[in-house]
Amino acid sequence: EVQVDELQRLLAGMEKEHRSLLLKMKEGEAELARLRGAEGDKLAEQDRSAKLEKEVAMLREKIHHLDDMLKSQQRKVRQMIEQLQNSKMVIQTKDAEIQELKERVSYLEAENLEMHDRIEHLIEQQVSRGSHSSRARSKSEHVSSKRVTGPKPLPLIRVVET
Repeated sequence: EVQVDELQRLLAGMEKEHRSLLLKMKEGEAELARLRGAEGDKLAEQDRSAKLEKEVAMLREKIHHLDDMLKSQQRKVRQMIEQLQNSKMVIQTKDAEIQELKERVSYLEAENLEMHDRIEHLIEQQVSRGSHSSRARSKSEHVSSKRVTGPKPLPLIRVVET
């Protein structure tokens, strides 16, 4: 954005110089026309006329060069703006993907908690029914634990063998 601002400032300066050169050229052409129409020393007028014609030709060349530079700078500014817009679109896309992943993680965490609660409930039911048979008790006491790996540590999940 700083580069875009700098280029726009340069463009404004070039446009100002362009206008001033056009004004000088018009003044030179007007003076040239006046000198051609006026009577007086023909030799002095011819010298002055030749100088003014050279100056007008030089100013036209400068104006043409400035026009080319202005067009080039405008293209650069448009390209930079387009790149900024493309970058913003990519960032918005990535933000949307991140939000979707966050929602999925939240859903999976909630599902994990629900499963954890169900397993604890089943364990409690088996423990309460375990007093009926010693074999059922030994099975309910045999609980293995496994930690699910992921981008961040998840809660402990107990697996009950039946």
